[in-house]
Amino acid sequence: MKSALRGAIGRLLGTLSPDVAIFTEDGLERLACHDGYTNALPFPHLILDQLFDADLLRAVVAEFPDPATDVVEAHNDGVYVRRKHNTTWETEFGPCTRRLFAELASPVVLLALERVTGIAGLMPDPYMFGGGLHFTTVGGKLAVHADFNRHPKLNLDRRLNLLLYLNEGWSEANRGWLELWDRDMQRCVTRVLPVFNRTVLFSTTSFSFHGQPDPIVGPPGLTRRSIAVYYYTNGRPVDEIIEPDHSTLWQARPIDGY
Repeated sequence: MKSALRGAIGRLLGTLSPDVAIFTEDGLERLACHDGYTNALPFPHLILDQLFDADLLRAVVAEFPDPATDVVEAHNDGVYVRRKHNTTWETEFGPCTRRLFAELASPVVLLALERVTGIAGLMPDPYMFGGGLHFTTVGGKLAVHADFNRHPKLNLDRRLNLLLYLNEGWSEANRGWLELWDRDMQRCVTRVLPVFNRTVLFSTTSFSFHGQPDPIVGPPGLTRRSIAVYYYTNGRPVDEIIEPDHSTLWQARPIDGY
């Protein structure tokens, strides 16, 4: 069934003009012209809904890998990460997914991101190291953390995370919020429900503590899906890091721990 659906999507895309928009009519402009990114708390970020064409995103959801048959990476250490998967360079992406990732790495998107963030010289990651398609099942979580800050192959500085959520019908009862914490790990300042076609962009530093620490609640088969794209520069301000090269920095919440 899934392979047949992928084939149908491929045939559909084959009939479309290559200039069919990935974004909604005003999506890219709303992203580029968003005001207040640098002053957002607890660290520079934005949250925008309905940037992308909804039908394209539904096609991407249909192309999500099956962990039983596709090449994916599983994360389930029982403390920091539970029931989470992500794609790797070996994962075979469907045509809609490839098209979306190509757009997110395009010059027009890079220039829009530079405009809204003030970060010049942004580069996409051709390896999608740690990025790609992410999905977490019921009971899954990701502890609060700051991300690794150097690309292991390119030796570039990680500067931005773009997260695009793909969960239609998701409610507060399902939990699984993205949480943004203050630098002292005293409180969660912003909590984001991962609903369909919601985009979160934030600066990646040694202090941009974020995660999905509350486990997902729902019936068997419920899956929290997202797209993760990371952007890099050659160099960065020294006040954004605690050491030149570090891996993930896990953080315990003051009451609930990891």
